[in-house]
Amino acid sequence: MSLPVSRWVHEKGTYSLEDALRSVRSQRDFAKAGAIGVFIGVVRGFDEAQGEVKGLTLEAYAEKAEEVLGEIRRDLVARKGIVDVQLHHLIGEFTPGEDLVYVVVAGSHREEVFQTLREAVERYKREVPIFKREALASGESYWVYERPRHGGQP
Repeated sequence: MSLPVSRWVHEKGTYSLEDALRSVRSQRDFAKAGAIGVFIGVVRGFDEAQGEVKGLTLEAYAEKAEEVLGEIRRDLVARKGIVDVQLHHLIGEFTPGEDLVYVVVAGSHREEVFQTLREAVERYKREVPIFKREALASGESYWVYERPRHGGQP
């Protein structure tokens, strides 16, 4: 699956945490930042209900995911004391321990950063149409449905 040039959804291997941090630090108002908070979502290697996880496949309704991630960013950047919010989700084939998502928040004070970081994570999990297929060591695989979807299921 090849994505058009995108700002927030990236094929595995084409975007890194360092890229996100560089983007935050390059913002015009970065001098107002006193803190940067980072969340890195990774592939869990064990599912309590299903057992050992061999890997994940992540797919996106790319256009809608871009739109929703942009909306979340705009909402959160408008908060007092927030300098920048970056939400970058990777798609493709992943193994346990690999990065899936980067959320970076820069703000004037740590309290604002922590609160905004938590909300950004909760919102992308709930609102962004990213679809996850989990493959178990047993050979079984299944789609994980954990939030409302936009635009149907894969």
